[in-house]
Amino acid sequence: MRHDNPRRRHRRVRRPLLALAAAAGLLAACSESANVEHSYPTTQALKTSGDSGYNTSRQQSIFGGEGLSLFGGGREREADTGGGGVAVNSFLWRASLDTVSFMPVASADPFGGVIITDWYTPPEAPQERFKLNVYILDRQLRADGVRVAVFKQQQDPMSGNWVDAPVSEATARDIEDKILTRARELRVATRVE
Repeated sequence: MRHDNPRRRHRRVRRPLLALAAAAGLLAACSESANVEHSYPTTQALKTSGDSGYNTSRQQSIFGGEGLSLFGGGREREADTGGGGVAVNSFLWRASLDTVSFMPVASADPFGGVIITDWYTPPEAPQERFKLNVYILDRQLRADGVRVAVFKQQQDPMSGNWVDAPVSEATARDIEDKILTRARELRVATRVE
């Protein structure tokens, strides 16, 4: 018959007691803060108190004067940025998607403001194909808020392989202008509604 070592038995009893003491200490710390009363001003209380030093339309927060906006902002910010829950100007974002909608989209990141299309072969030129990268650079609807990179390849008649070909800078500028025009149309349409 095997006898229990008193030290081993003491350790088995001590561990649960230490865990119980730690849990009681945590509960005691929580209960200390539970007695604190918090009173936050409500809009109705501010209106009735007549506190002229507090502006209810623009409340301050720990995230700055603009506050934290996960899915768009207030009406004041939506007018400038287009709101809509994207991290870039939503008018530029929607206009970019509308403008490149004839091409297959390989990747679209509304938080990074990047749209990458897959290769597109126009029906009138089967030996050429194009690819676009659209970068939205700003939260404001500005002329320099969008950049387009155009890639072109031509099919080699002998091998059938696709070979990179030069693209005119005017092509990228034309696409940027179409995106900006569409973004302005979308902005005007939301103001009319």
